[in-house]
Amino acid sequence: MVEQTIGVTPGSDSYSSPPGSAVPALAAENISKQFGHVTALSGVSLSVAPGEVLALMGDNGAGKSTLVKILSGVQAPDGGTIRVDGAEVVIGSPVAARTLGIETVYQDLALADDLSAPENLFLGREHKRRGLLGRAGVLDNKRMEHDATEQMRLLGARIPDYNSPVGVFSGGQRQSVAIARASIWASRVIIMDEPTAALGLVQTAQVADLIRRTRDSGIAVIVISHSVPFVFDVADRIVVMRLGRSAATLPVVGTTHEDIVAAITGATVPGKKES
Repeated sequence: MVEQTIGVTPGSDSYSSPPGSAVPALAAENISKQFGHVTALSGVSLSVAPGEVLALMGDNGAGKSTLVKILSGVQAPDGGTIRVDGAEVVIGSPVAARTLGIETVYQDLALADDLSAPENLFLGREHKRRGLLGRAGVLDNKRMEHDATEQMRLLGARIPDYNSPVGVFSGGQRQSVAIARASIWASRVIIMDEPTAALGLVQTAQVADLIRRTRDSGIAVIVISHSVPFVFDVADRIVVMRLGRSAATLPVVGTTHEDIVAAITGATVPGKKES
């Protein structure tokens, strides 16, 4: 299948750098992954610039989850190249991804329900006060609460009580905590897997605002979503995957719902050219 780039002039590089960006924050080129006799990914390429929201769309089984696992260090690709700020890297584990400045917000959020918002933001990376002889001592709860409050303020997140366990929060509030946790640690890229799944209209709008604020801070954002209206609301570009391949790269401006459906299903869009 030939990737179609609708409404975009093909660039000189094979992973199609986003307009206005000399060096993408994260670029994947010709990524492949095989599970036995099943080809999950075949020659998938994409890139995302600092301060850009890139949406990843496609039917179930298109390969989105596998690609996200590779970019977040959960799985290793069988072939292809990954670059961070132009430098080729090997993301061998989730810890390696975090070291490179890549944070992932999974659909299940991976929050500790019995802990507060500040405790979740710093879980596994707690601030500690210096003890005797310069050694790390007890937890610096005051500093963690201050930093968590500041991060929530910058993102415009609405948290009812910083001392309450997140298990009592609404879906949108829990998503806010998960996004804030990623934002406070990510230096380059945040990957969000279905961030509005099972959320209502008001909560979805709150998450969209969080994503825009994260983008405005200079962080690159990759959003995996099935919701076309949500993608149109937050994304700058869309990569559509189909049958394990990059089927289309679409700018949000000038793209229609029909264009996306056609790319997902493999149909021909009248008046659109393949390249």
